[in-house]
Amino acid sequence: MMWCFGAGLQVTSAQTKQSRVAGEYIGILGGRLHLKLHIQVDASGTMSGTLDSIDQGAMGLAGADFRLEGNALSFTVPVVHGSWKGTGSEDGNTLTGAWDQGTPMPLTFHRDTFIPAAKPSAVDGVWLGTLKPGGNELRIQLQVKSDRQGNEFCTLDSLDQQAMGLECAKVKFTGMSFTFDVPSVHGHYEGKLAADGNSLTGSWSQGTPLPLDFSRQAKALELPPVAPPVYESAEPPVSAEDMERVMQRDLGTALKNGRFAPGTGVGVSIGVVTHGKFCVFSLGAAYPDSIFEIGSITKTFTGLILAQMVQQGTVKYEDPVRELLPAGTISKPTGSEITLLDLATQHSGLPRMPDNFAPANKANPYADYDAPRLYAFLRKQGVGKTGQPAYLYSNVGYGLLGQVLAVRSGMKYPDLLKKEVSDPLNLVDTTVILSAAQQARFMQGHDGDGNGAHAWDLDALAGAGAIRSTAVDMVAYLEANLHPDVLKLMSSSREARTLPAAIKDSHELRADAMGGQKIGLAWNYIPETGTYWHNGATGGYSSYAFFNPKADYAGVVLLNETIGEMGSFADRIGEHIGERLAGTPAIDLTK
Repeated sequence: MMWCFGAGLQVTSAQTKQSRVAGEYIGILGGRLHLKLHIQVDASGTMSGTLDSIDQGAMGLAGADFRLEGNALSFTVPVVHGSWKGTGSEDGNTLTGAWDQGTPMPLTFHRDTFIPAAKPSAVDGVWLGTLKPGGNELRIQLQVKSDRQGNEFCTLDSLDQQAMGLECAKVKFTGMSFTFDVPSVHGHYEGKLAADGNSLTGSWSQGTPLPLDFSRQAKALELPPVAPPVYESAEPPVSAEDMERVMQRDLGTALKNGRFAPGTGVGVSIGVVTHGKFCVFSLGAAYPDSIFEIGSITKTFTGLILAQMVQQGTVKYEDPVRELLPAGTISKPTGSEITLLDLATQHSGLPRMPDNFAPANKANPYADYDAPRLYAFLRKQGVGKTGQPAYLYSNVGYGLLGQVLAVRSGMKYPDLLKKEVSDPLNLVDTTVILSAAQQARFMQGHDGDGNGAHAWDLDALAGAGAIRSTAVDMVAYLEANLHPDVLKLMSSSREARTLPAAIKDSHELRADAMGGQKIGLAWNYIPETGTYWHNGATGGYSSYAFFNPKADYAGVVLLNETIGEMGSFADRIGEHIGERLAGTPAIDLTK
């Protein structure tokens, strides 16, 4: 074997320069998102790397276009439409620059200079345990290591939730006692190491302690790589009238012997509108007037309620959320405060879920999370805001938004929804509390394995995901978003008069979201296609809605089955329909 180089000194120089920045780096974006950057250099000096967004469970995002010219370094992460540009220090230990997914944000990486202990501690290694919340089983993996100074470090993997590499904090091993926190999920573990050093007995707490024991493993488990999606060939754009025929064909496998096969009890309702033409149809066990939980698509209604109340002069976007809470709920913080707009654009800095969420009934987990619990969480969490928080999807944030708007209006959230949105648009089946007649049309939900699932009832967090609706109502809602200036309103009430302006206001792009997207009031926006979208899921249902004002089409998918191991099938159907409407290659639905 012979290796030949035409310019040996240049290659060696390049390798030396590139190798200076090879290795692992850590950084924090927006003061909250913990990132890890891995840079490799091969024998020819070619650079490559990956990026981990630890708090969001997005690991191994492939980097591209790595360039090092002098001390100037840059790279992209195509899958999230992001890029980083900056400079490296002479010793290669610090990379100072900015991350850009539409709006540049400062992001400095520091080399991970961990030096392992010469002799591992008794708790170092790989551990595997099983957590059983609400009768479910979640495999939890720990990877523990100690450094030369005797400090302990660990990461936690929730394998079945595909949340990998969650960083531990306050890791302590004293005597036989082992404790740590996981800040990104507000979790805490306390355990005891057995005398033989091969097991940990203890408990995990995210509000209510649950038993969690670990056994030592020879090596870490890894998730299988996610296969890239397969796309069908592009076809001419499909009209609303022709979409049922196309979907009968494209979902043929699922209808014959898959999730929609006779006897499964699972069905899907689909609504499509193109250039003012509406079509609604159902497949499997569903009917066009079947009622489903729409999950987090509720957030777009809550965002619209906010826009309505702004148009009516009841609140302002810049109002601190504290001022809308009942008097004396929480004291004024020093410095900046979380505003209503921060909540509506997912930039409040609040976590995804409150740390005192401890449902008595795991099958109906939100039913007992009431206002006193929400306010207790806020008193502990605080409503102060450090800097400009990055985008962080928060159910508790949107639940809080719905709650404070209800408090300001003097109404309960279901009544506020009816007054501000459902009645003006004549959405007769878009509600939180079903009548007896509606209950008869309410689809039985199913979990990811096809088993029956309990419906979810939301109290203080209703604004995040409490709404039930039909495809008929939802496609009318989407048509209103397509053409707010020509709404067919059912009354001349104040709410009806302000609704066109409020809908347009809810579309205004106000902040960055993940993956190079933007966000209005809850609605995500894809700049490349001009599409607004949101999805949702509860314990037995999943949903997807989108509209494209430029191309004048919209669609909604309502499914009485929640997200499974392969992700959300409602999302895939919704994306497929959008691609058929646009005449582009469509994601395959046979897998």
